[in-house]
Amino acid sequence: MHRPSRASDAAHAHGIHTIDTGHVRPRFDAAYLVVEDGRAAFVDCGTRHSVAAMLAALEAAGLAARDVDWLILTHAHLDHAGGAGALMRHLPAARLVAHPRAAPHMIDPSRLVAGATAVYGAEEFARHYGQVLPVPAERVVVAGDGHVVDLAGRALRCIDTPGHARDHLCVWDARSAAWFTGDAFGLSYREMDGARGAFILPTSSPVQFEPEAMQASIQRMLAESPQAMYLTHYGRVAGVARLAAELHEQIDAMVSLAQACDGGADRHRALVAALSGYYLERAQAHGCPLDDAGVLRLLEVDIQLNAQGLEIWLDRARRP
Repeated sequence: MHRPSRASDAAHAHGIHTIDTGHVRPRFDAAYLVVEDGRAAFVDCGTRHSVAAMLAALEAAGLAARDVDWLILTHAHLDHAGGAGALMRHLPAARLVAHPRAAPHMIDPSRLVAGATAVYGAEEFARHYGQVLPVPAERVVVAGDGHVVDLAGRALRCIDTPGHARDHLCVWDARSAAWFTGDAFGLSYREMDGARGAFILPTSSPVQFEPEAMQASIQRMLAESPQAMYLTHYGRVAGVARLAAELHEQIDAMVSLAQACDGGADRHRALVAALSGYYLERAQAHGCPLDDAGVLRLLEVDIQLNAQGLEIWLDRARRP
């Protein structure tokens, strides 16, 4: 359910502001506002319900809608991009930047809407995402691998980062020595932060999980020696080398668990149980402040989605 959110949860150095889009629950879904010399770019935008929070973040930063030059989307999943068409109608000077595979869905979102409606039903789709509006083709910039977005002289470099989705890009900001990672660098909810810092897990949600590609995308981002990652779920995390190592380990473990559950009478139930136990063990070892019931409540939807994505990957691997 959509809940009202604060316009901007946090403002970090280098002109980067974290926006709670209000999708699902507080501190679940982030978008970012990058400000340079009075000009602005958004990275991701949440859903149609998030437009007010995005515009409020601009106002809180002392900017107007006409000061936004870019809306950069990491991929076309609706929690990241569902509000793009509606938001762009408020941003007269902005252009939308998207991966070559994502751009057509922003111009004509009918397939995205049909797929999500089939999963959720029309009523639930409207409640979670609202109306998904198209973006005029002439306002869309296709960002191939290495494409550079110029924000008032500040270079925001987009690279192709498959693994979570084939239409996924990440954005390198040399000014902050950080990546805007969408879902390519996993999920890290602030409620699970412990004495060792952030707790992280990969997202293998349907339908395009590819473990080898995800591993390669993580390594490609590490090559820049980033000081931080800006995740959609949720917020800024540091200690990047440790987090990357944990993601690599977990991707391998998730694949092994999926393969062990394959062929069983109730594969999905078995895989959900296996993933739940695995994440609980990791949370306990991490010193997560939540008890086991709290961890499972927080991760319930992600565990289900990860199981579904792993199952689709298993089935796809069997096809000739």
